[in-house]
Amino acid sequence: MCWRCIIERFPLTTALSCRFLHFFAFCYYAQVTIQSPPNFTQHVSEQSKVTDRVSRRLIRTYQLYSRTSGKHVQVLGNKKINAMAEDGDAFAKLIVETDTFGSRVRIKGAETGFYICMNKRGKLIGKRNGQGKDCVFTEIVLENNYTALQSAKYDGWYMAFTRRGRPRKGSRTRQHQREVHFMKRLPRGHHVAEHRPFDFINYPFNRRTKRTRHTGQR
Repeated sequence: MCWRCIIERFPLTTALSCRFLHFFAFCYYAQVTIQSPPNFTQHVSEQSKVTDRVSRRLIRTYQLYSRTSGKHVQVLGNKKINAMAEDGDAFAKLIVETDTFGSRVRIKGAETGFYICMNKRGKLIGKRNGQGKDCVFTEIVLENNYTALQSAKYDGWYMAFTRRGRPRKGSRTRQHQREVHFMKRLPRGHHVAEHRPFDFINYPFNRRTKRTRHTGQR
């Protein structure tokens, strides 16, 4: 039913008619313009599946302490991987590279340069070229504050080690098992770099702008 028909059916004064029309127009506009808020969780999930080699590439250095063996994960020169290293061992120092917008990472031994990868049998192996999806793991922070590393290629398979520090096949792992729980630790003697004050620079200027000089103390 049109607005004019409504007004003719219900006799109103001119002022009330205008208010009546404005009210219905406002309701219609509000109904059209209301949009659902963006789903940030879904956005992160989608972006985490896309490799980002430029904008968010971060590199960290730490050790992975195994909850079961009580030792640290190490990458040896013969491409073997185990969790038998003591705190501060050269082979236990790991370089962790972010792979996507989310929490997917590539992990390699700082001493050997081999990446930790998982093959189709669920076995952990070392590779010189770690660009494949089999060398990508998703960091999952658990409720007990430990971290689990799930294979990005094989869903539900985790990096895991036995009490003796030997690798466990990913096909036999579950997130609740102690074997997949790790703790990130800085290598012995490695300290977090102190934040330094920002150094201000002089931006280009012309005759219409004033030159302002900022200095920062080091």
